[in-house]
Amino acid sequence: MTSTTPLSRRSFATHTAVMLSGMSLGQVLIGNAQAADKTFTIAPALGPLKTIEAGELSVGYVDLGPAKGPAVVLLHGWPYDIHAFVDVAPRLVAAGYRVVIPYLRGYGPTRFLSDGTVRNAQQSAVALDVLALMDALEIKQAVVGAFDWGARTACIMAALWPDRVRGLVSVSGYLIGSPKVNSKSGPAAAEFAWWYQSYLCTDRGRDGYAADPVAFNRFIWQQASPKWKFDDATYLRSAQAFDNPDHVTIVVHNYRWRVGLTQGEARFDAFEARLAASPTISVPTITMEADANGAPHPAPANYKARFTGKYQHRQLEAPIGHNLPQEAPEAFAQAILDVTRL
Repeated sequence: MTSTTPLSRRSFATHTAVMLSGMSLGQVLIGNAQAADKTFTIAPALGPLKTIEAGELSVGYVDLGPAKGPAVVLLHGWPYDIHAFVDVAPRLVAAGYRVVIPYLRGYGPTRFLSDGTVRNAQQSAVALDVLALMDALEIKQAVVGAFDWGARTACIMAALWPDRVRGLVSVSGYLIGSPKVNSKSGPAAAEFAWWYQSYLCTDRGRDGYAADPVAFNRFIWQQASPKWKFDDATYLRSAQAFDNPDHVTIVVHNYRWRVGLTQGEARFDAFEARLAASPTISVPTITMEADANGAPHPAPANYKARFTGKYQHRQLEAPIGHNLPQEAPEAFAQAILDVTRL
């Protein structure tokens, strides 16, 4: 699958259609994607879009830069996509790196190979997806940079498979979780910050999200990065990723599994037992945080001890918010370049 017409033109037409018809952005966007036989428009700086069978998925991804250059794998979170790194990747390519950016399970063109595979979004399953992709691309070791779900995945890779991670750049630090710990209620302010998780843990929330993920996730973008003035074209370019047959199931399962309301799969139990012990990370690491991050996140002092190797924390001032790679691409790219030089 390759890149198509630049989204800025199509998003303008889409937005105009919304205003004229009274339909939601989600209804129009999803309808266009289905009519176009699931083609996904990506920024020219990231193209072309490729697919490869890896593990239990057909993974949609981009692969930029010299094939024999040192590898970097960049991982997005929810509700974002590969365009979080649209201005990061060119900087790394210019420095001689091979840059691989996949769509996670449940996003964009990534598909399960079998209808019989459980649509499971527990943390170790997602990490194994990335390892399978690295194997399929014959990447033995990579610097892994990520935020949100991607940062949790990157931390897991660094903790359980340190030989595969040359260096780690993690926005919001150490994000490995435990359903047993997360199942316990917290202070009112903390519960309020996680309102969307509580909402998605109800059938009413699941149905509400399924009815219009594009509108829902735009609100999440605004809350998570309250000072980021992104435009319609920027958002709609990423919102295409929600047009995936498994997206709602994956998102809902992730948040329900995190708080122990639904089960994972037994084949991952051994990995989850190790992760429940909050294993330390020994690979060279740079953690990053932003003053205007409106999403719930731990204080750097609370996770510093989890990193036992070469380590540095970088704090970015407002107006940078939760989507740090897209809001501060130069700083994020510099961290990728610096992490193996600590």
